[in-house]
Amino acid sequence: MSQFVVSARKYRPIRFEEVVGQGHISQTLKHALQTDHLAHAFLFCGPRGVGKTTCARILAKAINCENPNQDFEPCGVCNSCAAFNENASFNIFELDAASNNSVDHIRALNEQVRFAPQMGKFKVFIIDEVHMLSSSAFNAFLKTLEEPPPYAIFILATTEKHKILPTILSRCQIYDFRRILIADIVSHLQYICKQEKIEAEDEALHVIAQKADGALRDALSIFDRIVSSAGNHVTYQSVIQNLNLLDYEYFFQATDAILSEDLGALMLLYDEVLKKGFEGDQFMSGLASHLRELLVCKQDKTIELLEVPENLRKRYWQQSKLAPMDLILSLLDQSNSCDLHFGKARNKRLHTEIYLMRMAYLTRMVTGHQVVQETEEKKTPSLSESAPKLDKKAVEAVIKGEKAPIEAEIQETPIAVEIPKKEVKQKSVSPRLNSLDSIMNQVKTDEAKSGDSDAECTAEQLAISWENYRATLAAPSLNLLMSNHLPVLNKKVVEILVGTKIARMTIMEETALLDTLRREMKSPGLLLRVDIDPSIAPPEENVVKPLNTQEKYLHLQKINPQIDQLVKALNLKIEE
Repeated sequence: MSQFVVSARKYRPIRFEEVVGQGHISQTLKHALQTDHLAHAFLFCGPRGVGKTTCARILAKAINCENPNQDFEPCGVCNSCAAFNENASFNIFELDAASNNSVDHIRALNEQVRFAPQMGKFKVFIIDEVHMLSSSAFNAFLKTLEEPPPYAIFILATTEKHKILPTILSRCQIYDFRRILIADIVSHLQYICKQEKIEAEDEALHVIAQKADGALRDALSIFDRIVSSAGNHVTYQSVIQNLNLLDYEYFFQATDAILSEDLGALMLLYDEVLKKGFEGDQFMSGLASHLRELLVCKQDKTIELLEVPENLRKRYWQQSKLAPMDLILSLLDQSNSCDLHFGKARNKRLHTEIYLMRMAYLTRMVTGHQVVQETEEKKTPSLSESAPKLDKKAVEAVIKGEKAPIEAEIQETPIAVEIPKKEVKQKSVSPRLNSLDSIMNQVKTDEAKSGDSDAECTAEQLAISWENYRATLAAPSLNLLMSNHLPVLNKKVVEILVGTKIARMTIMEETALLDTLRREMKSPGLLLRVDIDPSIAPPEENVVKPLNTQEKYLHLQKINPQIDQLVKALNLKIEE
């Protein structure tokens, strides 16, 4: 039996042009080779499975290639390239820092740096997962990285750049690798299917690409797993069965049930999902992703963000036209709330079903429709309907004390008191999102009717309002302060001059003062400004100034002249 080679190794890029989804990195490195502006240290950082180590190996191979082509791609046939392909190159060293992270490993690497290459121009050192090095190992590597010999080039790769010391970062050229797009992953999988003669549906490859979350290596691993199970014919159903995913058909049906307010169909659909072994949070998470796709389809600008196969685009677009924008946003909010509280719920199924019930009847609340009761209440007859109706003869007989005739014809207006029906208040309905402008306009109209708009202020109004507020004060200090410092009106600003900072702070802390002035003067835009005027400050006759050291000594000397003898005996020095 021949040894199986996984796709991630078999189809690993050997040239820059074969690297998937990292064109900006490949072009920059090839241009650096072309212009001979190659740095002595590189740092490749980014998520897992996006080509960091692959680009490092290609760069190391291209540096020592004897016959590079016009695009400075490695030829693959020279002695250096052949030795590299057979893992027998003496000029390229790879170190896994995840398992070789001590000082001794870095010292051994530094010893290798001291020797010049036997063949070729450069020695290339590739350190993978460099963030796993210890602090002491980083310090031992720092001097070599800063001033290496002219033939040494270091290529560091990491998934966690924030864990690397700033001193290391400052000595490297940093290249940020990005997540690979779903379209690029699908295109690469289609290329592999063509090479391996495998028939695969586009929907199946899209699901694999979405599950990989931007990592091509993960996508290739999932692809090998599916092929091992399904054979040379990869279908959408085989992919979702192997990956334990929900079919998108469930979410289309759930959305249709929500739009048509068919709670029964929605509950039965959820029961079918549970019977297939899925949990409620998986269903709600998938439904939220489905709603996100519908939201993307609402505008022509964002429809490019729809990462689904071409045969599903039209279906998403058609369903998005049936759902209003505010309804989709409200449904997303409900699904997100269900996901947040799912872990705390004791009865997981009931928890999810409650949110599904809300979502089923959310259409009426968003669109402003009233909830229609399914069963009609029995009508209770009013007193006017149940009261006996008497004619004139029967009334006269009752007044005279005679017996009223049993059979009396119904005449005139019935003698009964009718109780007025109570007005039933309808429940408030959530407003539409696009009605916020009308609500704000209504608030402004109500404020204008209530007389809260700015009115012309006068000094007489200010004096009256000032005295009215002062009369309500219980604190005598503030009362005296307001009586000694009268305000001046300058357009919409009430100006007050005080003599000290304490007085200014006292008035500024009286927050109710400005509110009272605005209300009584009917001017919401009124402002209060308190300034300090040194000319009205209190006299400083009785103010005791603090003494310095020399003044304190002179004061003590007056009280006790013998203190001079003590200072001389102890050899003390009085600071000035």
